[in-house]
Amino acid sequence: MKLFKKIFPIAFFLLILIGSFSPANADETIYQYSTIDSLLLGNYDGDLTVSELKTHGDFGIGTFNGLNGEMVFIDGEVYRVGYNGKAAAVDNLTRVPFADALIFKTDSILKIDSTSSLEELNQKITNALPSTNIFFAIRIDGRFSMMRTRSVPEQKKPYPPLVEVVKNQSIFKFTEIEGSLIGIKSPSYVKGIGVPGFHWHFITKDRTAGGHVLGCQFKNLVAKVGSYSSFFLQLPKTKSFLDSDLSNDKEKELKKVEKDSIKD
Repeated sequence: MKLFKKIFPIAFFLLILIGSFSPANADETIYQYSTIDSLLLGNYDGDLTVSELKTHGDFGIGTFNGLNGEMVFIDGEVYRVGYNGKAAAVDNLTRVPFADALIFKTDSILKIDSTSSLEELNQKITNALPSTNIFFAIRIDGRFSMMRTRSVPEQKKPYPPLVEVVKNQSIFKFTEIEGSLIGIKSPSYVKGIGVPGFHWHFITKDRTAGGHVLGCQFKNLVAKVGSYSSFFLQLPKTKSFLDSDLSNDKEKELKKVEKDSIKD
C-alpha cells in the first residue's frame, strides 16, 4: 500500500503529461474527451473548452456541461441543439463533459440509393467498409424525407444518470428537410470508453435545428467516409471523474439511451 501511494502520483502525473501532447498523425486520429461510461454515470461537468476542442479537428459530436444540449461540430463550428430542438453556435469558452473531434477527410464515397431506417443505413455502410476494427467518420449532406432527432433538458445537481435523463427527452421529427447527417463508427472493443458502432447527430442546412439522431429516411444520397487508425483519449481532471467508480459494465444503460422507441 505504501508503494502504491508513492507510485500513484507519479503515474497520474505521466497520464496528464501524455494527455497534453497532440498526436503527430492528426489527420488519422479520433480525439475523445472523457468516456461514455463516465457520462452515463452522470458526470456532466468537464474542464475542456470548445476552444480547446477545436484544436483537435473541425468535425465531431458530443454534449455540453450540465448536459445542456447535443453538440454538432461541423465545418469548424460548434453548435448546440437545445431541449427545444433549435441549434445555435456556442462561444469558445463553453465547456464540455464528453466529445469526439477529428479532421474530416474523404477517403471514399458511398452511393446510397435509399434507406428506410437508421438501422438499414448503418448496415449498408458497414457492408461497404473495409474493416470493423478501425474508426470511421461519415458525412451525408442533402435532402432527407424524414429525420427524427432528440435533445434532453439541462440538468441540475445532483445529476441523475443518463438513462434517467433520456426519459424526459424531447423528440423532433422533420420531413423533406435539407441538412447534414454526421456520424462516427467505432469498433466494438471501445465499449466503456466510446460508443461501439454508430453515433449520429444532425443539423439542418441553415444550422437552426437538429439533434441526436434516432431515425432517418432518404433516397439517392452519398456518404463521404474517412478512416482513422489512431485514437487519442484525454481524461478529465475534475473531482467528480476522479472519484467515480467506473468499474461496472454499463452496456445495457447505453443501449437504452441510444434506443429509438418509435418505429419508422
